[in-house]
Amino acid sequence: IGQGGLSALHGNPAEHILGHPGRTSVSPPSTSANLDLGVVSSISSLCFKTFLLCSLSFFIDPVDFEGFLMTRLNNLDSELAQELGDFPEDDLDIVFTPKECRTLQPAMPEDGVELDSHVRDCVQTYIREWLIAGPRPVPALPEEASRTTLASSDFDLRSLQPDPRLENLLRHVSAEEFERQNEEARRTNRHAELLALYPSVDEVSSEIRPVPDRPNEHLGNRILVKLQTLKFDIEIEPLFACIALYDIKERKKISENFHCDLNPDSLRGFLRSHTPSIDLSTQARSAVFSVTYPSSDIYLVIKIEKVLQQGEIGDCAEPYMVLKESEAGKTKEKIEKLKAQAESFCQRLGKYRMPFAWIPIGLANFFNLSTLEREIPEAEGLNGRKGSTSDKRATLLQARRLSERSLSSEDSYPVSNFKRISLTLNTFFKQEGDRLSDEDLFKFLADFKRSSSLQRRIKTLPGTLKLEISPAPENLGYCLTPELLPVKPFPENRNRPHKEILEFPIREVYVPHTIYRNLLYVYPQRLNFANRPASARNITIKIQFMCGEDPSCQTFAYMSPDFYEEVKIKLPAKLTEKHHLLFTFYHISCQPKQGASVETLLGYSWLPILLNDRLQTGHYCLPVALDKLPVHYSIHSPEKVPSQTPPIKWVEGHKGVFNVEVQAVSSVHTQDNHLEKFFTLCHSLESQVTFPIRLMDQKITEATLEHELKLSIICLNSSRLEPLVLFLHLVLDKLFQLAVQPMVIAGQTANFSQFAFESVVAIVNSLHNSKDLSKDQHGRNCLLASYVYYVFRLPDPQREVVKAGNIGSRYYTFGRTSAVSVGSKLLQSRVISCSNPDIAVTPTATDEEVKNIMSSKVREQSQIPGELYGPKPNNLGLFFKHFHEELALQMVVSTGMVRESVFKYAWFFFELLVRFDSYVHNIEKQDNPRRSRFSDRFKDDITTIVSVVTSEIAALLVKPQKENEQAEKINISLAFFLYDLLSLMDRGFVFNLIKHYCNQLSNKLSSLSTLISMRLEFLRILCSHEHYLNLNLFFMTSMSAPASPSPSLSSQNSSSCSSFQDQKIAGMFDLSAEYRQQHFLTGLLFTELAAALDADSEGISKVQKKAVSAILSLLSSHDLDPRCSKKEVKIKIAALYLPLVGIILDSLPQLHDFTSKTFLGKGRTGNPEEEQESTGAINQNVALAIAGNQFNLRSSGTSLLSLPYRQSATLGPDTTRNLLICFLWIMKNADQNLIQKWIADLPSMQLNRILDLLFICVSCFEYKVNKVSTQVLQKSRDVKARLEEALLRGEGARGEMMKRCRIPAGTSHPSPPISAGLNENLRWRKEQTHWRQANERQDKTKAELDQEALISGNLATEANLIILDMQENIIQVGNGRVTECRDNLLGGVLKVLVNSLGCDQSTTYLTHCFATLRALIAKFGDFLFEEEVEQCADLCQRVLHHCSSSIDITRTQACATLYLLMRYSFSSTSNFARVKMQVTMSLASLVGKSPEFNEEFLRRSLRTILAYAEEDADMQATPFPIQVEELLCNLNSILSDTVKMREFQEDPEMLMDLMYRIAKGYQTSPDLRLTWLQNMAEKHTKRKCYTEAAMCLVHAAALVAEYLSMLEDRNYLPVGSVSFQNISSNVLEESAVSDDVLSPDEDGICSGRYFSESGLVGLLEQAAELFSTGGLYETVNEVYKIVIPILEAHRDFRKLTLTHSKLQKAFDSIINKGQKRMFGTYFRVGFYGSKFGDLDEQEFVYKEPAITKLPEISHRLEGFYGQCFGEDAVEVIKDSAPVDKRKLDPNKAYIQITFVEPYFDEYEMKDRVTYFEKNFNLCRFMYTTPFTMDGRPRGELSEQYKRNTILTTMHAFPYIKTRINVIQKEEFILTPIEVAIEDMRKKTQELTAATNQEPPDAKMLQMVLQGSVGATVNQGPLEVAQVFLAEIPADPKLYRHHNKLRLCFKEFIMRCGEAVEKNKRLITADQREYQLELRKNYGKLKENLRPMIERKIPELYKPVVKVHSTRYS
Repeated sequence: IGQGGLSALHGNPAEHILGHPGRTSVSPPSTSANLDLGVVSSISSLCFKTFLLCSLSFFIDPVDFEGFLMTRLNNLDSELAQELGDFPEDDLDIVFTPKECRTLQPAMPEDGVELDSHVRDCVQTYIREWLIAGPRPVPALPEEASRTTLASSDFDLRSLQPDPRLENLLRHVSAEEFERQNEEARRTNRHAELLALYPSVDEVSSEIRPVPDRPNEHLGNRILVKLQTLKFDIEIEPLFACIALYDIKERKKISENFHCDLNPDSLRGFLRSHTPSIDLSTQARSAVFSVTYPSSDIYLVIKIEKVLQQGEIGDCAEPYMVLKESEAGKTKEKIEKLKAQAESFCQRLGKYRMPFAWIPIGLANFFNLSTLEREIPEAEGLNGRKGSTSDKRATLLQARRLSERSLSSEDSYPVSNFKRISLTLNTFFKQEGDRLSDEDLFKFLADFKRSSSLQRRIKTLPGTLKLEISPAPENLGYCLTPELLPVKPFPENRNRPHKEILEFPIREVYVPHTIYRNLLYVYPQRLNFANRPASARNITIKIQFMCGEDPSCQTFAYMSPDFYEEVKIKLPAKLTEKHHLLFTFYHISCQPKQGASVETLLGYSWLPILLNDRLQTGHYCLPVALDKLPVHYSIHSPEKVPSQTPPIKWVEGHKGVFNVEVQAVSSVHTQDNHLEKFFTLCHSLESQVTFPIRLMDQKITEATLEHELKLSIICLNSSRLEPLVLFLHLVLDKLFQLAVQPMVIAGQTANFSQFAFESVVAIVNSLHNSKDLSKDQHGRNCLLASYVYYVFRLPDPQREVVKAGNIGSRYYTFGRTSAVSVGSKLLQSRVISCSNPDIAVTPTATDEEVKNIMSSKVREQSQIPGELYGPKPNNLGLFFKHFHEELALQMVVSTGMVRESVFKYAWFFFELLVRFDSYVHNIEKQDNPRRSRFSDRFKDDITTIVSVVTSEIAALLVKPQKENEQAEKINISLAFFLYDLLSLMDRGFVFNLIKHYCNQLSNKLSSLSTLISMRLEFLRILCSHEHYLNLNLFFMTSMSAPASPSPSLSSQNSSSCSSFQDQKIAGMFDLSAEYRQQHFLTGLLFTELAAALDADSEGISKVQKKAVSAILSLLSSHDLDPRCSKKEVKIKIAALYLPLVGIILDSLPQLHDFTSKTFLGKGRTGNPEEEQESTGAINQNVALAIAGNQFNLRSSGTSLLSLPYRQSATLGPDTTRNLLICFLWIMKNADQNLIQKWIADLPSMQLNRILDLLFICVSCFEYKVNKVSTQVLQKSRDVKARLEEALLRGEGARGEMMKRCRIPAGTSHPSPPISAGLNENLRWRKEQTHWRQANERQDKTKAELDQEALISGNLATEANLIILDMQENIIQVGNGRVTECRDNLLGGVLKVLVNSLGCDQSTTYLTHCFATLRALIAKFGDFLFEEEVEQCADLCQRVLHHCSSSIDITRTQACATLYLLMRYSFSSTSNFARVKMQVTMSLASLVGKSPEFNEEFLRRSLRTILAYAEEDADMQATPFPIQVEELLCNLNSILSDTVKMREFQEDPEMLMDLMYRIAKGYQTSPDLRLTWLQNMAEKHTKRKCYTEAAMCLVHAAALVAEYLSMLEDRNYLPVGSVSFQNISSNVLEESAVSDDVLSPDEDGICSGRYFSESGLVGLLEQAAELFSTGGLYETVNEVYKIVIPILEAHRDFRKLTLTHSKLQKAFDSIINKGQKRMFGTYFRVGFYGSKFGDLDEQEFVYKEPAITKLPEISHRLEGFYGQCFGEDAVEVIKDSAPVDKRKLDPNKAYIQITFVEPYFDEYEMKDRVTYFEKNFNLCRFMYTTPFTMDGRPRGELSEQYKRNTILTTMHAFPYIKTRINVIQKEEFILTPIEVAIEDMRKKTQELTAATNQEPPDAKMLQMVLQGSVGATVNQGPLEVAQVFLAEIPADPKLYRHHNKLRLCFKEFIMRCGEAVEKNKRLITADQREYQLELRKNYGKLKENLRPMIERKIPELYKPVVKVHSTRYS
């Protein structure tokens, strides 16, 4: 494309998409607009939301940052800016970090060899330093001191210092002075950092960019094997051990050999002649093996060899099997003889070995495989991927994790997965001579694994081998690598080193090479000399590595290996055609013959090392030549030697007879065709080569070079993944070099940019897609991340190797001279040349600097012997510039799949761009301002890239869920990219990019929650910027905001100025357009938060949580940043966050309500009334929070109802808590004058909102013991691990900060000494220790729990003190307001204070809170006592509660406050009577409710108050002291009742009786009676007796109704307690009939909040709720009958709706549950015995829960009284007969318990129709006692009598207690015939019911029938008839009974017939016989009964008249 075409493609689309990116001018908002905003906000920020939402749809242009700085920075608070790290022009640094090297010296090629360029590049890559670009390091500060003791002056509940009275309480001080003293006290000893106390926001912070692991040498699981002894029963010759690991499943040897000599010196002496010198490495007896893929199939095989001797292996082993050293005599001689033989063999054949024995050790037990499997899912979690199914991958990851950890220093995992173990083995397998190969070995091992049958098939030798296997320690001293390099630490004076043994992993290991390694392993396998003479029996091979054919060139010789040997050769760095392996074969004669040498030459073979410049590896079968080899043989391979003269003699006619395998382990030779070709071609460009060059089997000329190179670049991605990963660093370096440098090939310019770029993209794509490679939590491939972070540097400009007469290289060099000669054509086209016309040539000064930076450091620190490269060219700056532009261009112009991958893995390219930019910038930082640092073209490219990536994100988000994850990852990468650009580019430009990003997403996404979530994630990362505050121009906030020059706060006088000022102050709390422009990032964040809070779409709550967390973590970072610790800096920062206050106030209705104590897990719903319903018991807090009186005309303080409710999603408790702590942080750190001025100008409506907010804050930050860490910090384990990892490493700016914050604030800036030990230690530590404690372990130590309690205690104290400061500010404002308004505010303040007294608080806070209260009482006492009656009542109760505190300080404060309250109430409008009443009621309620209340302390407090009264000189003349004394006596008597209640705490019935008695005692004092009724209700609710609790409330409501009807006669109100009769007949007790009842208008009477219409409704509604819970739905209706007229009178339709819906629910329940409900079960309980005291001879009816069985209540009572009187002293009377007191033991207590049933007369049954009616309002009960005349309970039918006892109770059930006294008892005795009549009636009824049941129940019917007509029924109907109906009774009195029974039988038999018929219709076919049987039985019964039924008594049927006439006659 020409240049024009390009700009069309390039500039316009970007402009078209984004508008012109260059324009960043900002027009300041006009003054009028400004004023409007001010007005809006001062009217009320309620309108703020609507205004905000219109403005949210567009994003405001940011301020032109650089321009702004230039103009303003001079006259601004530059000091402050400097504080925060200046305005760093440059906050990225490029750091060269020396590469860690495990060995003392890095592995290097041998000295003095000129390396070819590929090897040189490899070595250079492995030894050059890491180059890390990152934020400027901050000077390190000392670590935080270890935790000191836990005691702290601020929060100590333990040190009790009794302080009887506050000495200055009664001193006369002006109110102002008092307030001043209070404030001073509050200001001292405060925590500087609020959020240091707050548990950190626990979510995985995306803003932490994980630092990738350093690229390291791969090490698997390392096992240390130490050989200790090797002995056989006889010691006759030296033996040698050779150890290696084998994997039998993979059939592969997985380690090199370790040779070990364990011989004693005496035997070693045999070989002295053969070992002239001994190398240190051969003395090793312990080896470190490495296993990447542990499995149960790995065996450690130890082979034992001996010196070669005559005879078969079997013969040689014979003596070991039969002889023992210990035996004497002949054996001894034999051994000596053998020893002598051995010595002679050793001297002669010491060089040669023969196999002898071997022994396998399975390692399955050492690898604890269960642990491995268990850890795998976790490992995958760490790799940022979901679990996978593939087993291979699992172990791979496991292995990788183990290997990755090999060099990390801190490790949370155990070092390894197996245990240390010592082994002693006593049997060896004898080596079979014909089974030496590895194949044979694998067969043996497989058999061995299957069973130990191997021992039977193979002969064994007795012996001892001791060894120890253990995990290799991290830093094993004195160790040698496989190349025999010493590993650090390497102490000099140790004797035996350890040896690291190289692993041959069974599968690929994807870890790039980082060290130079170049080894060759040769395995001779078989020599097939079938036709050779017998002399060729003991054959040995000599292997030589030759660099030519002259024997002096031999570089390596290894003598006489057997055929299962391994030969290890270190390859030279420079290999040539001449290098080859030479094999020489000899026959060894074991018998010494005269004059014959030991060796006889058999033949030669060889193998060239290079073939077409490639290393030869693999299996070969070589021919063997018999004669000396001809000259130049090594050039050819032995198979293809051209014919010679004289001809070569071959074994077997040139057939392959020698099998050998060659393997290389090399970090220089790629062993991959594609890579090899690519590297070769690259080097042919760099160095001087002669064409054509040979590559494999093709020749490449200069003309085809370009084409071939392009091909090889394209094919790179086809190479196998393993070699690609191994050489990844070099491949990428080369590609980047090609991408940026135009080349001259054959005089033509060749451009590889696009190919190279696309190849990089393809590699990045395949690495990300490989399942075998791990990724971090942002989905970035770990290998690439490490590459960019450590390895990548700018492509090296051409290395000019200066030699005389050198033509120079093929690189274009843009030096000063050559730049011109290149020609203008080249410079014109960007695409072709990659250069840029806009770049000026860099001045020399820079070049020098570059040279210093880039090369000298490298040269100094890399220990490279010799100079690897020549001087650098002088045009580096230009060259660099060029790269990022090239890359950006390639990203923009890419298309198709490439483009897709580029943006999918954009993070990689972003990081590359930033790395370049940081270089560039580093180089030119002096003279280049940010604005002109980058060309406009580059900026356009960046704009386009950002735009495209944003579209990509939006497009992915519209797709299904799976794509969302991808979108999130790209979103995060983009954010990090812009984050980095903020450090490099024009910040105004970057801000515009951010704005476009936001706009673009808004336009493309419809789902609000996704949209906000993405933008939040994005902003969160940007806001974590090190210079976030400066980027937001935070020092411009407050009064210096650039909108208008204005005087400082202190100097304001003129009124006009101040009104403008006021608007300005109010405006500071609004998210105005001007604010969003100037404080750009914060503005965006707040905009997102406001939008999230305002939204109500699905899934928004997560987003809200995210938004709030983002802001909270920002604030935390300021608190933890030492740069921000100065007060004036904090004030400025807090001013930056003021608009948050407006947002929080607007979201008030959505906050989770912590105030309802009966926290049912739901916050407020849209309608606050429901809240009252949702709470279980009558909760005074709720009544308080809802400022109960909806019907009072003058409401006290705005309740939460005053807020216009907005239906938005309610926030969860965590989110609310986080939001509130942000609010408190701002209030704490903002300028207090500013806050006061702001409050002063707020309308009352807004002030009330603030008070409501404070009210919620109080409940939210209540001190909660032991709840802190577990709930806040419980999250999933892998999330935790990742975060922990990140926090510990401290990545990103935030991480930097975290690291810094471990410094105590005091060290960097002088700060006032804070109470010892607090500031440093009491914060949620971000280090490892605390994090782990908080998460993993539930069983924390006491110290940790104390520590946590202490931190959370400090938080509660500080939070509440901030709230108190705010209230003081509001009180100050209240002073200046109109009375009405002031009173309203004071009421609100008091409400918050009272709430805070009701929460758990620390002593520190209480001290200050009571002081504030006393100031309030002193200043506004009249108002409080007159108007805030309810609040005062609550206040009394809270203060009294604290008077019973066990902590002296608190008690002292509370007593003083209570005394002052009484004193002021007396001296003001003599309201003392009311206060007395309130205190008495408070005490009563306290006593009734609080179980942990301590009366001893309360008594002490009462005494203290008395002492105040006696000492108060001013009051002695008044009746006040006497009244106080009266009051205190009264209180004391209440306490005595309490003590009694304490005794009965365990006996609920007795306790209720007592409370009932106390309540009855207050009949004349309605308020107290009400209190006690409520106490009883509370107790009942706790015991789940809901009906009784409801009754207590109904009684309370009746009481209120009585008094309301006395006060005012309103027809819609109930007429006293009479109206409640339908609910319960007991309610009439509450009628105030007696004359001594006080009238309600008397002072102090009926002043409680419940004595009002709203109170009445409240009580009844709660009663209805409880009835409903108790299942008495019918009563709910009766309750609402009283409520509805009141609601109608108040036109309260919302409540009416609610009420009717509840009624509907109740009626539905009746229909659905009807008969299924369970009402109570009743028992008569009688107490007998003097031990019972008052209870003796008393009888009660107890109501127990439904389906309580007699044994249950019996067990309960017996158990309870057994505890009271001793188990032996209590006896339960088993029968229900009357008790004869005289027969009882006087020393025992007797309880008689009988089941009773409700009893109704027949006339009552007409009215009690429903199931409910038969179970409600019960006061008569009956039980029956069977007896016979002779005293037995049971007898024959004819003598069985029955006694029916009917009990009447004093009140009807259900009542306000669960047991009621029996007041009357009647008895009836039934004769035997009457008993029979009763029984028959019952039977007949049962039959009728069963027959008529709908739907019919066959089983039930058959059961009843069987019992009636069954043949064998004992005492059944027939027997009854025979006893009573067989004859007519003699006694005429019994005639009627006889007749009655006869009629009963008549009906009975009729019903039986019906039932049999009915059954016939119901039965199935299989029951036919059963039916016949029934029928037959029925027939029999009928026949038997017929005569008796038909016989009538004649006397009963005589005509009546006739009788009379007879009598007259």
